[in-house]
Amino acid sequence: MRLSQRSIALFWAPLAATWVMMATEGPLIAAVIARMPDPTFNLAAHGVTFALAILIEAPVIMLMSAATALVRDRTSFLKLRNFAFALNFLSTAGLLVLLIPSVFNWVTGSLIGLPAEVSSLTYGALWFMLPWPGAIGYRRFLQGVLIRAGKTRLVAWGTVIRLIAMALASLCGFLWLDIPGSWIGAMALGIGVSVEAVAARFMAAPTVRGLLDRKGDLEATGREISYRDIASFYLPLALTSLIGLTVQPLLTVFMGRSVAPLESLAVFPVVHSLSFFFRSMGLAFQDVAIALMGERLENFRELRRFALTLGGATSLGIALVGFTPLSHVWFVRISGLTPELTAFALIPTRLLVPLPFLSVILSLQRAILVQGRRTKHITVASAVELAAVALVFVSLGWGLNLVGATAAFAAFLGGRLASNAYLLPSCASVIRTKSRDS
Repeated sequence: MRLSQRSIALFWAPLAATWVMMATEGPLIAAVIARMPDPTFNLAAHGVTFALAILIEAPVIMLMSAATALVRDRTSFLKLRNFAFALNFLSTAGLLVLLIPSVFNWVTGSLIGLPAEVSSLTYGALWFMLPWPGAIGYRRFLQGVLIRAGKTRLVAWGTVIRLIAMALASLCGFLWLDIPGSWIGAMALGIGVSVEAVAARFMAAPTVRGLLDRKGDLEATGREISYRDIASFYLPLALTSLIGLTVQPLLTVFMGRSVAPLESLAVFPVVHSLSFFFRSMGLAFQDVAIALMGERLENFRELRRFALTLGGATSLGIALVGFTPLSHVWFVRISGLTPELTAFALIPTRLLVPLPFLSVILSLQRAILVQGRRTKHITVASAVELAAVALVFVSLGWGLNLVGATAAFAAFLGGRLASNAYLLPSCASVIRTKSRDS
């Protein structure tokens, strides 16, 4: 059955809402911590805690895409579930290793160079994050199953439940617990993802029962999916997430050694969060395209049309902020920047106008390669992007002495352009191959 633009939009909208809601977590937690004692130290500790937790979570991030692409019947469900459990165990074990005092002190002291007060708060907060990697991995696996079944609204409802649980935990901690704000933030995040994982288990139960009664792959092809198949498919995706997570820390280090480092570091998270809001809608499109593309890419043309429309709309959105009086509303009234810092934020924002469009196209390219089982190219593209980010920043920030924030976001844009360009030939090859097969 051919897709329509309306059916794609209805499939995509709940996932886009999920990403947008997730973007509100950080500001909500930060607002609570900022209203508690010692906000500077605790906000710093919260930022480090979250960065470390995200890095440890990296191996399980792509389980949603893997489940969307691979889970079709009883065998594929059970084997990918076991694979997910193994990744969840290893990620949790990695967090426990980090919590060994000697390991933790080396990472936060020798490697990162945190002040003692921040390091101590971070150590306590990480214990509250212990459920984080396992809960994230389990719910992303089940969400992939739901997406494959076309039940994207349930994924969105799971995020609503997570936000409510997190907000209630934050409020209770703020009102009744005599512990540091960074610990309350970590507790709220841990409780939120755990509640969402439980909710995903119940919401996915009917779909799972249907999968357990289905034996399609063996009957259709005479061959069951193997753990080797899963590992070969998944490893490039996991490496992609690991490589991608290094971009922001790398730019932070670079900005600290460039022109106007303090101002650049101050405006970077504000501009980045604005960019992420518009890019998140394209991130949601990746799993939509994987689920709807079809084995022979029969729905590619309609998905491409939707991607071009979505990319244009999201880039227009950030352009309206960067080039109209909305910039004052966002940066001064909402984000709380001074007029001086707003001046530092404007040029980077305008540079990023093409980025949401490129992000949507990247999601479409990744979906094509996932469907063509050529995920290694996705990993290489992420490495190309990282290398391009470093090269552009060094050239502009250190070579031409541009302001750090301007050089950083120009590098961000340059890296994404390089990634898109690298994937074009591989995507074209998959499209030609699938066209011949059909």
